[in-house]
Amino acid sequence: MLISLAAWLQTLSPELGFFRVFQYITFRAVMAALTALIIGLAFGPWVIRRLTELKIGQPIRGYGVTEHQAKTGTPTMGGVLILISIGVSTLLWFDWSNRFVWIVMIVTIGFGAIGWVDDWRKVVDKNPEGMASGEKFFWQSAIGLVAALYLAFSVSETSNLRVLELFLRWVQSGFSNDLPPKADLIVPFFKTISYPLGVFGFITLTYFVIVGASNAVNLTDGLDGLAIMPVVMVGSALGVFAYVTGNSVFSRYLLIPYIPGAGELLIFCAAMAGAGLAFLWFNAHPAQVFMGDVGALALGGALGTIAVITRQEILLGIMGGVFVAEALSVMLQVGWFKFTRKRYGTGRRLLKMAPLHHHFEKSGWKETQVVIRFWIITMLLCLVGLASLKLR
Repeated sequence: MLISLAAWLQTLSPELGFFRVFQYITFRAVMAALTALIIGLAFGPWVIRRLTELKIGQPIRGYGVTEHQAKTGTPTMGGVLILISIGVSTLLWFDWSNRFVWIVMIVTIGFGAIGWVDDWRKVVDKNPEGMASGEKFFWQSAIGLVAALYLAFSVSETSNLRVLELFLRWVQSGFSNDLPPKADLIVPFFKTISYPLGVFGFITLTYFVIVGASNAVNLTDGLDGLAIMPVVMVGSALGVFAYVTGNSVFSRYLLIPYIPGAGELLIFCAAMAGAGLAFLWFNAHPAQVFMGDVGALALGGALGTIAVITRQEILLGIMGGVFVAEALSVMLQVGWFKFTRKRYGTGRRLLKMAPLHHHFEKSGWKETQVVIRFWIITMLLCLVGLASLKLR
């Protein structure tokens, strides 16, 4: 039974056409975006004041970009504002019986909690290391694996009862590696090419997508407005995929798997877009607040989970190309430094500084140039991803 605001409004006066609009996903998505936007804009100044009063300021690394030293003390952990806006708006407008929105919410809150502890230890407890990397990775892995195990059976079934039945059959079969075709890895731009993953392949891929997306967004969050706008654009594009994936007519026409219930994720994606734009109001250069790990880890985890549910893991990598490039730049920089130090005795660097956005700053780009150009790249990549709906 629906008990969200949208469901309650539908029961007020069903004979009036006005209230019928609340049953449409597209209308509720618009309302979710507006609600999140209003909440973020209304409570943003209060959140910033509270963070300032609590002296929750961002420490700036001494070996970083010199121009960034002026940002020392800027309130961080502003991702709390994003999560509150998303959570309240989503709860008001989505179908509370939808299992996919709940799992995305759980992953988002879980990764947000990890980020909260990490940020708190850094800026309040004055521990420069924050949460130990091993501890952080453990909790990320725990959440990622639980979500992956649930989604392995959930994307192929229509209810949690059927999910439980499929899971029990899997256990009784001696943990066979078979999954229905809906769980196959879809290759974009091709009509019939997909690869069976099996249970273990699906869990492994899902784990890396969720945890990898979470950390990639976190690494991107280094300049004013750099991470949040790509999150808004990629999340909005995934919302389109969620809508068509959850619609039997559109999915059949576009030759993508029909996953009942996936369309409701459009509500979450719309709320994320609204909350992100509201946060950008305060995070635009010069930023009044930073999102911190509490926001970046949560938003990345949400994007990864939505991509898995809509069976668009590869497209997430394409549309979120900026996130991928930022993560790879750190991995290559660290890997090359360790390799050359072992080989030649002195560590060498591929980039002037990692992540990638700092390399361009060191190369002479202004901060706003890096941010806006990365936005443009993300917009182009999202258009490429959306084009894959027809170019198949």
